[in-house]
Amino acid sequence: MATQYTEDFKKDAVRYWKEHQELGIAKCAKNLGIGKSTLSSWGKAYAENDGTVPARGRGNFESDEAKEIARLRRELRDTRDALDLLKKAIGILGK
Repeated sequence: MATQYTEDFKKDAVRYWKEHQELGIAKCAKNLGIGKSTLSSWGKAYAENDGTVPARGRGNFESDEAKEIARLRRELRDTRDALDLLKKAIGILGK
């Protein structure tokens, strides 16, 4: 499972990278224990959002509606799986 980082950690990581340009992005990312591409994407988000790095929270859903839709889809999938299993059981027991 992916590690969740707070917005403060992301901002501090980007600031660390900006303050230590001589190390380069790869060394800064290694020092922080994160991936180079992760730090790069945070840096891009930091530049695009006036010094903030948005943290969408668990699941990376764009909105509460998207999160609810994903939950309902999971529930529907689980219900269909249970129904298929019951149909197979009835077919086996009915013989």
